[in-house]
Parts: sequence; structure tokens; C-alpha cells
Amino acid sequence: MKTFRSIVITGASSGIGAALALDYADDSSRLVLNGRDAQRLDAVATACRARGAEVDARTIDVADRAAMAAWLKDQDAVRPIDLVIANAGISIDKGPGQGVDEDRTRRTFAVNVEGAFNTVFPLLDAMRARRNGQVGLVSSLAGFIGLPRASAYNASKAAVRVWGESIRHQLHRDNVGVSVIIPGFVESRITMGNDFPMPFRMTAPRASAIIRRGLANDRARIAFPIGLKAAVWLGTALPGNLTDWFLRRFSR
Repeated sequence: MKTFRSIVITGASSGIGAALALDYADDSSRLVLNGRDAQRLDAVATACRARGAEVDARTIDVADRAAMAAWLKDQDAVRPIDLVIANAGISIDKGPGQGVDEDRTRRTFAVNVEGAFNTVFPLLDAMRARRNGQVGLVSSLAGFIGLPRASAYNASKAAVRVWGESIRHQLHRDNVGVSVIIPGFVESRITMGNDFPMPFRMTAPRASAIIRRGLANDRARIAFPIGLKAAVWLGTALPGNLTDWFLRRFSR
């Protein structure tokens, strides 16, 4: 079982990211936190420091490749990073028809996909050279099926999942682990805006406990909750026309 002491978490100002930061915070940890909301991020950082952690918190846009690379490489020089969790994500295409808007789609991919690249790649060479490190990539159960809403979000999370599952094999030889985190509905700023039923919705602290256990054990997929996971995987096994018919009825 792996232990982590120097940890990067993006999207740490709320939801899963904030819960993970608080759970990893203790007097032996150094946390490198990123988030969009400066006030919320400062509150999380303050709470982590109260638990004894050393914290560097920044509101850098994860889509800014150069800024992220400079910041993360500086942090790795202060104390070598042994866990990086690319959690930052947005969903701005939830309404009917918004998912085919070009600007919304490009911005979603810039944050959710390129943001993951910009979080992982600046640290990857150093982890490989040290032959030590763990990467956590936050995808979503929504990334398994083309759902009627949030097409850009769903597609971006599918891209993150498949990329993570692929590089896991390639990085294994360097002793760098990769876990793809695949949650269902977790209480967060994204799910707060949903106007439809969210079965098996989970609190962020409960999700954090599942994720931390999975990362410590270098699990390839950390997918939860089991009920929604089973429903989604059943949907992927059905013939395409049948899945399409069911989703159209459900979306109405």
C-alpha cells in the first residue's frame, strides 16, 4: 500500500478536491492546491494548515499550460511530488442544445482534458526519473455513454478515462502508477446545478475515502457507487439502438 506526503490537487476549492485536501492534510504532508474560486480555496488551505499541513494554494487557470508548468516544477523542486490528482473540471453545457455550442465545447475540453495534461506532464519526467509517483485522473461514469445532456462534459471525461487507462500501461515500467477515478453523482458545485434526479448521490467526504483507498492500492479504475456503476456498464452492453431509445425516453 502506498503512502503520499507531497500531493498536488487541482479543483481543490470545493467538492471532491476540497474533501481530498482536508483528508490528506496532516503534520507530515505538503499540499499543492489549485482552484478557481480564490475565497473558497483560501478557506480550504486555512483548514488544511490547521491540521498541520504545509500548503501552497494558487488560482492558476489549469488551461494555461505555461503557468501550470512553471508552478508545478517549482513545487516539485521544493519537495518531490509523489501524488498528483487532476481533478479540475467544468460542466457548462447542461441545458438542451448547449452541448453543441462550439465555444462551450472548446472551453470544456480546454479545462477538462488539456487541464489534465497541464497538471500531469510537468511532473511526469521527474516521477519517472525517481521511479516513484502516483497519478489520479478524475473522469466520470458519464464518460461511458453519450448521454442526452452535457455532451462536451461527457466526451471530455471519456477522453480523460481512456488516456489514463492507456498511459497506465506505459508508465508501469517506470514504477509510476495511474488510477482513473470514475465517480457518479457527488455533492459538488457541478451537481448543485442539475435539475434532474441523481440516483445514488454521495457526499464528497465519502467519495474522498473511496478515492484515497483506491490510490493507495494503485487501482486501475476507482469507480463508484456500485449501483450506478452497474447501471452504466449495463447500458454500454446493450445494443446501440436500444440504449438510444431508453435514453430518449428518460431524457423526456
